[in-house]
Parts: sequence; C-alpha cells; structure tokens
Amino acid sequence: METFGDDLETMRRVPLAEDHVAAICEIGHECSYAQGEMVAELGAPMDRFVYVIEGEIEVVDPYSGERLLPSSLGPTQFMGEIAFLNGGNHTLPMRAAKATRTIEAPREAMLDLMARVPELSDHIITVFSARRRRQFEENRSGIKLVGADRDPVIQQCERFLSRNRIPFQSYDLDSSDEEASRLCNLVEHSPAVILGKDQPLEAPSPRALAQALNLDLAIGADETVDLLIVGAGPAGVAAAVYAGAEGMSALVVEDTAIGGQAGTSSRIENYMGFPTGISGSDLIYRGQIQALKFGTRFAMPRRVEALQEEADGSYCATLDHGERLCARAVLVATGVQYRRLPIARLKRLEGAGVFYAATEMEARFCRETEVVVVGGGNSAGQAAMYLSRSAKHVHVVVRGSSLAESMSDYLTRRLEADPQVTLHYGTQVAELHGEERLDAVTLETPDGPERIETRALFIMIGAAPNTEWLAEHIELDDRGFVLTGDKVDRDSPYETSKAGIFAVGDVRAGSVKRVASAVGEGSVVVSRIWAHVDQLRRAEAIGAAA
Repeated sequence: METFGDDLETMRRVPLAEDHVAAICEIGHECSYAQGEMVAELGAPMDRFVYVIEGEIEVVDPYSGERLLPSSLGPTQFMGEIAFLNGGNHTLPMRAAKATRTIEAPREAMLDLMARVPELSDHIITVFSARRRRQFEENRSGIKLVGADRDPVIQQCERFLSRNRIPFQSYDLDSSDEEASRLCNLVEHSPAVILGKDQPLEAPSPRALAQALNLDLAIGADETVDLLIVGAGPAGVAAAVYAGAEGMSALVVEDTAIGGQAGTSSRIENYMGFPTGISGSDLIYRGQIQALKFGTRFAMPRRVEALQEEADGSYCATLDHGERLCARAVLVATGVQYRRLPIARLKRLEGAGVFYAATEMEARFCRETEVVVVGGGNSAGQAAMYLSRSAKHVHVVVRGSSLAESMSDYLTRRLEADPQVTLHYGTQVAELHGEERLDAVTLETPDGPERIETRALFIMIGAAPNTEWLAEHIELDDRGFVLTGDKVDRDSPYETSKAGIFAVGDVRAGSVKRVASAVGEGSVVVSRIWAHVDQLRRAEAIGAAA
C-alpha cells in the first residue's frame, strides 16, 4: 500500500520551527492539566490545536480506561489527526499522563495560520495524515461495529467508515474473540454500532454515524458558497483541490463515500506516478486532504435532490432532509452507478451476498467460497484479481464473446493466465438462490444452465448516470448523460446548457471513462468556473453599492 508523506516516527522527532511555535502562541492561549485529567474526550470536536509545552499526553482505551499505546506526546509535539481539517471528532480520548502545559489555538485561527505559512501546514498535515493512516491500518478507534456479517445496515456503516478511511473495529456476531463476546452481550447479540464505552448508536446508519463524527456539516440557510460540487469521485475531488487553491469557497456534497466508483477499486495500475499501483480509495483520499488543506469542505453522506435557479443567476440546492444550500456555480460530478441485474430477489439479497464494490470489507466475506463477478470492464477485472487472493475461486461472467473492447489488455491477460479465475463468455446470471443470504447462482451459459455454490456475487455491469435531479434544468442525452460544450452551443467543453452549471467526469456525455481523464477534467474546469463566479461577484458588488 502506498503511504502518504514521510513516516510518522521520523516526523515526530522533528519539532516545529521556533517562529512557527511563536505564531501559534500569538493566536492561542496556555492551558494546564493535572495528571489524569482528560485533554479530549472520545467524540469531542477537534475544535482546537493542542501543542505540548511540557508534560505528557497519552491515548486512552475508552473501554478499559487504561493507556492504549506505549508511545505518547511530549514537549514540542502536538495532538490531532487529519479530521482536524474538516472539523471532525476525536475517535480516541486523550489524557494528561502527568502534569501538562499546552498552548491551544482555535481551529479556525489555526487553519488560517496554516494557509498563510505553507511550511507549517506541510509539517502538520504530514503528521496528521500519517497518524490517521496508522490508526486506520491498525484499527485503533473507539468505534466498534458488531454483526456486519449478518446485517446489511451494519455493512453499510462499515462500508462508509472503510471507504472514508475512518478507523474502526468490526466483530462478527459469532466471533470467539473475548472483546466480541463482551460487546455481543452488551447489545444482546444483535447487530449494532458502539461509540465509546458501552454507548450503542440508536438506529445506526451511515448518516447517523456521520452526524456522530461531525462529518455531516451543518449548512447555514443564509450561506452562499462560490461553488457547490456534487459528487466526490476523482473529478469532483480534483475540482475541490483546484477551487480551494484558487481561493473559492467550495463545498463538496457526497451521498456515499469519498472516491465514487474509483474508491471501490482495490488497485489502479495505469495511473501515472504509481508504478506499483495504488488503491482507488487511497488515491482519492490524498486528493481530499489537499482540498481540505486549501479550505474546501466536505459534507457526507448527503444527497442533492433538487435544484432551483435564482433571479441573480445563482442556484439553490435542496438536500435530503430539506436543507437548502445556495451557490454561485454548480459542478456536477456525480459519476455513474452500476446497473442492477433484472433478476428476481436481487434487492432482497443486496448486502447479504450481493455486492457492488470489491474492497477489503467485501473480500472478508469471500474467504473459502466460490465468487462470481459479473461484468467485462476494468472495474470487474480489478475486482476479480483482488478477490482471487482470498476466494476459493473466481468466476467472471461476461455477456459478450470477448473482453477486447471493454477491458485493458494487461488485465485481460492476467485474468486469462490466473488459475484461480475462470472466464465465462456468452453467459448471464439467470437465478439467485438463498433465503436470508445468497447460497448459489445459476448461470445461463452457451452449453446450458450451470449452478455455482457461492456466498458472494459482485455486479459491475453498465453505467447509469446519477442525473435525475438535473433533468428539469439542463439537456441530457437519451441515456441520461449530461450534454456539454459544442453539443449545447457552449464555448467551454464542460459547461452545460445552463450558464453556471458545469459537468465533469463519467456523468458527462462523451467523456473517457478513466480516472486520469476525470482528474484532468475536474482540474481544468475550475478556471472557467472562476470566471463565472467572478462575474457574479462583480454584479453582486454593483447591486450592493447601488
């Protein structure tokens, strides 16, 4: 797995420069903690930057109350991880291990200082990123999930946390682990999400988790941002980076998780600069950190359900649950979603053996079982290669007679050479078997029906654009993709039929369905958006002066 920045152990030995510490002292104030006093509780907002002058701060196990890690923070070091940039909450409590003095600066003031002093920002973000990476990889968190192996809702919560790289621990209901047994007794052997010591989350869902972690940003009714970016796949996150770098106030609204379809890819090998490959989630996560560094905000999991044009040329979006957000420009980067198979009982088995992503989370449900992957594109090929590491065998179901037109040559050759993978050409899924969980599938092959005993079916076919909320405002093609550029008599190749609404990435008609091209479109479109926003700002200033 690629890492972000320098190793944490190296960075923690490099203190902040004296002038940087002096700048933090100017915007902060001194605090004192007695031995054993909490510096930050689990779930408390990261609303301040904490720099240690003297003493020691330790990470606490929220369940036992004991010290969690042998290492701690001492003089010249600082608290926090990457959630600080987006105003998230602490997922582990922090405590003074001895009498401790700190300098503490308000988050907003600290972010402003970091924006003005790039060397300070680079140092802090490198340490924050390395800490989050280590927390995530070592599953160090006060967030515990029970029963993802049985309950689709808990699976959704786990998928949300995993794809957004938020550290958590997950236990199966039938696990023999001592901690799993204790938690199962706590929740009466029912699927649950637990935040902190013995605090089950009521009505768990990705949205409830986001609210508990302060990821679902409060949006002011009277707030108008320069740019609303709908969708946080490669194109949307690239635009978020460049919009923030250009000084625009931008907000990204994402209804699932950072990364879009690319975020479900276990390994992207043809993206420039990563010769050994990089997971889609890691690639887009790096972009999100850059965007946060420049001040772009992210709200998730939220969905735009309607759009309204205002008299002044701006747009107001209505989000799920009724909140409204106004923006001078809108960038549509909602990408596409895999089509569902037209087959009986599919919806009932989604999350109970039927999946639409092949990440580490789904792979753990595939151990020692046959796996069926439906699709002939790169996503299906990458999923098959990744799942072949843990599955008993992988069957790739392809409706056509070859993969030549739909899959990269390097992936096709690997699949054909892998003894763990069987390619079924001219084949479709005809029937699903199982009551509470998927037990088997029947394939319709050129030689007749074939039944495969499996607990995991991955569907990665076709691409349906997420544009229902736009149909009243802009022109779409007959498949629902957004028409842009000369197709709607616009100078910019990314502007839609309505001034101020732009589209990039897979959702745009005629786009190349590749991560690199989506990143390129998201980067390039910002200059045209800036010109539109600047024009509206000038009009607003003239109106205010009149």
